[in-house]
Amino acid sequence: MAEPRYKQLVDRLAADIRAGRLRPGTRLPTHRELATREGLALVTATRVYAELQAMGLVSGETGRGTFVKEPLPRGQGVDLHAWSADTVDLSFNYPSSPGQADLLRAALRQLATAGDLESLLRYQPHGGREHERATVARHLASRGVPAKPDTAMLVSGAQHGLTTAAMALLEPGDVVAVDALTYPGFKLAAEASRLELASIPSAAQGPDLDALAALCKRRRVRAVYAMPTLHNPLGWVMSATRRRELVALARRHGLILIEDAAYAFLAKGAPPPLAALAPETTVYVSSLSKSVATGLRVGFVCAPREWVPKIERAIRATTWNTSATMTAIACGWIEDGTVTRLEADKRRDATRRQSLAAEVLNGIKRISHPASYFVWLPLAQEVRADAVAMALLRERISVTTALPFSTTAQVPHAIRLALGSVDLATLKRSLETVARVIADLTY
Repeated sequence: MAEPRYKQLVDRLAADIRAGRLRPGTRLPTHRELATREGLALVTATRVYAELQAMGLVSGETGRGTFVKEPLPRGQGVDLHAWSADTVDLSFNYPSSPGQADLLRAALRQLATAGDLESLLRYQPHGGREHERATVARHLASRGVPAKPDTAMLVSGAQHGLTTAAMALLEPGDVVAVDALTYPGFKLAAEASRLELASIPSAAQGPDLDALAALCKRRRVRAVYAMPTLHNPLGWVMSATRRRELVALARRHGLILIEDAAYAFLAKGAPPPLAALAPETTVYVSSLSKSVATGLRVGFVCAPREWVPKIERAIRATTWNTSATMTAIACGWIEDGTVTRLEADKRRDATRRQSLAAEVLNGIKRISHPASYFVWLPLAQEVRADAVAMALLRERISVTTALPFSTTAQVPHAIRLALGSVDLATLKRSLETVARVIADLTY
């Protein structure tokens, strides 16, 4: 049986795009123009562009038209990409302080001489060993989280914590309110648990809570995923007033609050966490990935006592338990003050990098926190994010577009720069290249 004519048109346009006959940035005919030219119904022409967009070949933008996209590498901005050795990675943050390898070497030597080394080779309790949960509870309490050993659990990083919380507390089809721009890892966790994400627009320094309230009246929202301290990618820290308003909304509508605090250590003097304001309905997730080392893969979850068994079962289903060797090192570093020292080092380092970014990117609109490891660059209307990203990749610099962060059908043209993965001299040169490429593409 012959393919439908619209399918043949999809294949022809896709072939032209992949072969370079339709170059990136080309504005395609309007839906109506395409329908007239090809003798199609308007709804069929719309379907042609929808299929090309689903294939990642075009982007439709309200008020601007439909454009051929730059062919960015697969996984750009979501999955860690194996860039060549000469590519500067400004897409992921893995900040490191001098001497961390020596700290690990010393910790491994100390662990090797411990009296009960053999215990690390056995299965561990799903949420962590009792004495380690007590250590984590004290650590979280110092951050204002009302954690106890029986409400604090160890997981394999914050991503694992978010995934287990979604698995344990939500059902397929549940609606979760998220920021219009949010952490890509939670989008993946939601996809794995078959959750529906409902986008909330941004207001000044936080989500638009009026929009959230309106959503809760229209839909049965089950949870809210939030990064009150410090938002990735926009760098906001929600005010105490806005946090209280969010908590009031959660209580009024019976919402679960999933609080992601992966970057909270960078924002000194922030208001109390949501977990302190509403401990009965908040799951607090953090980790040592950014504050200590990304490879350590130790994170923490604090939840109401009645939710703990469900989360422990989700930990069992995914990893059984976090590596006992890693948790032993992590808890040792919490207890001897190493984590506190490293966090202070990285706050100073992030502040230096933000100052450098402000100096080099002067004149370019940017959104950031003065002590964060990332910068958000909204682009001028005539500048396409995929074109900027591809041009930078040709300069051996990897950045992230808004696509992996966006939860709306209309993806904004912006790029995120991760500042924490290269030395300062390389960062300065790379930011100068970013500024030049954006200027070259602005007309």
